[in-house]
Amino acid sequence: MPEISRFLGIVIYMYYRDHAPPHFHAEYGDYEITVEIERGVVTGKFPRRALSAVLEWYLEYKDELLENWRRAEKRQPLQKIEPLE
Repeated sequence: MPEISRFLGIVIYMYYRDHAPPHFHAEYGDYEITVEIERGVVTGKFPRRALSAVLEWYLEYKDELLENWRRAEKRQPLQKIEPLE
């Protein structure tokens, strides 16, 4: 599970052989969510502040996330994405 970003105790990652639609995973302690890149649909549970941080980061880096999804489909190395500032 390649890590693509880490901030505020949240780890963001993608799997190489994952299913459509394009999405990424986020972990925070014992919590885990999946976020669809194109629509922003969240599956799973996260504390409110951590979820807000992930969604803010997602909106800022949506294009980079889609590019990483394309890279993962081709089994190419994923690019690190800047953490939330």
